[in-house]
Amino acid sequence: MAKILSISDKKISIGLHVIAWIIIISIPFYLNNAFDSSDRHHLYQFYVHTLSAGFIFYVGYLWLIPSFFLQDRKVSYLVILSGLILGTYFLTSYINDTILFDSVQNAKFQEVMKKLTEDNNIRPPMKAFGIYNHILVSFLISGFAMGLGVMKKLKQNEEKQKELEKEKLNSELAFLKNQVSPHFFFNTLNNIYSLIGIDGSTAQESVLKLSKLMRYLLYESEHGETLMSHEIDFMSNYIDLMKLRLSSRVELQIEFPKDYTDFSIPPLLFVPFVENAFKHGLSYRDRSFITIGMEIEDDQIHFYCENSVGQRGRVDDLQYSGIGLENVKKRLNLLFPDQYDLKISNNEPTFRVYLNIKNLTI
Repeated sequence: MAKILSISDKKISIGLHVIAWIIIISIPFYLNNAFDSSDRHHLYQFYVHTLSAGFIFYVGYLWLIPSFFLQDRKVSYLVILSGLILGTYFLTSYINDTILFDSVQNAKFQEVMKKLTEDNNIRPPMKAFGIYNHILVSFLISGFAMGLGVMKKLKQNEEKQKELEKEKLNSELAFLKNQVSPHFFFNTLNNIYSLIGIDGSTAQESVLKLSKLMRYLLYESEHGETLMSHEIDFMSNYIDLMKLRLSSRVELQIEFPKDYTDFSIPPLLFVPFVENAFKHGLSYRDRSFITIGMEIEDDQIHFYCENSVGQRGRVDDLQYSGIGLENVKKRLNLLFPDQYDLKISNNEPTFRVYLNIKNLTI
């Protein structure tokens, strides 16, 4: 995808350059004809200076800036640029004074200069003015080329950084999937095994839910996007399987939306919060609770999760509020820059998470 975009950007850039040159060449030609000027001597001289400026621009933009200036070889860049400017000056002077030399126009010019000298007793330094004008224009053009070159380099660095962040995001997603899988599946299989002799129908239903979770982790989450309904089904099945090992001392409240327009979101977005609520919010001696809910309205998702914090949770929660939380924040920053609001509070004995994602495409 990035390669296709790069090719498209190159075509657009080349097209803009071609259009610019057509305009630069055609406007003077049009004006010259519009005023019925049969003398095209100055028009040709204009084209010579324009081509000289274009040569300085493209040599700087395509070679000098990327090969020298952006490689911290600024002294070499200035030396070569100075040589290029002087070389183009002598070349354009030679073409104008020799190849495009017009004796009639030169005679008229000398006559005007003679008259100016006689009236003011001052002869304008035309040669020095020509050099000064060429150097000034050349440095302005080189500065413009430098600005474009630096902007192009910054854009390339930004695209490269985005690719690296995308690869990192995919790695974190794979890590998240692996993190959800092993212990959870092991404990769930043990719970189902215990149920087989007690409640066969519940055991069968649990196996079906477990297979749906595995299918979601192995296939649907591979594409980088999934439907909101599938994500909710995954969380519901996950919670139902976690209920198998809950005691009567745990108060569980779950509220997911049922009537909404389905849309695509990144997979496993809310699972870390749900998983950690069960991991850190349960106590087998004291009464504990877990509250998980979600609301979808317009183009926003409101997700909240609250759980009690037992003695075990107070110690383990340091991991959740440290490395785990940082990974969740990084993923949200990559997926929804400036589109989300994450609030987490750990006021014992309750741990609260509130996540609001806005401006979604629904």
